[in-house]
Amino acid sequence: MSQGTLYIVSAPSGAGKSSLINALLENNPNYAMKVSVSHTTRAPRPGESDGVHYNFVTVDQFKALIDESSFLEYAEVFGNFYGTSRPWIEQNLAQGIDIFLDIDWQGARQIRQQMPAAKSIFILPPSKEELERRLNTRGQDSAEVIAKRMDQAQSEISHYDEYDYVIVNDDFDAAIVDFKAIIRAERLKQVKQAAKYSSMIAGLLAQ
Repeated sequence: MSQGTLYIVSAPSGAGKSSLINALLENNPNYAMKVSVSHTTRAPRPGESDGVHYNFVTVDQFKALIDESSFLEYAEVFGNFYGTSRPWIEQNLAQGIDIFLDIDWQGARQIRQQMPAAKSIFILPPSKEELERRLNTRGQDSAEVIAKRMDQAQSEISHYDEYDYVIVNDDFDAAIVDFKAIIRAERLKQVKQAAKYSSMIAGLLAQ
């Protein structure tokens, strides 16, 4: 069995990275893929479930996990802590499952240092105006929070050149096609195919 691939996916809030990841998984149920479920100290939003969208923990619980070196990366964002479980990621990759990790550029840097085989994808919005429109229409944040997210967006976008792949999410269906093409290309690499088809290749090379 070949090792799964860890995909780092980053974007300014509202660019559509979570929607793209969810659509990819829903439209390709036969692919061995999962989304990493991060730990966070923020309160659940309407419709969110513990263990599904996030692992919701207290600040004290989060700090205890830091002391146990249980996070591949962690950060404070808008006054709340977020972290990626090292044991969960490693166990799933070892089972040949591709993992999508939705994190910011700072977390991406931490992941690359510890897992250099990870592949990274940055999602760009087509314009600032469209990004602000999406933030307003999803109805999850106050006007004050949206203003902060827009202020931060340019800083986040400036790090796009640190990533292996870039997708412009202007047309959602086209962006999904691009996203799937990246996954397919990675799975067709020689090392992956050699592990998957080792018996077949041995038969083809037998004298």
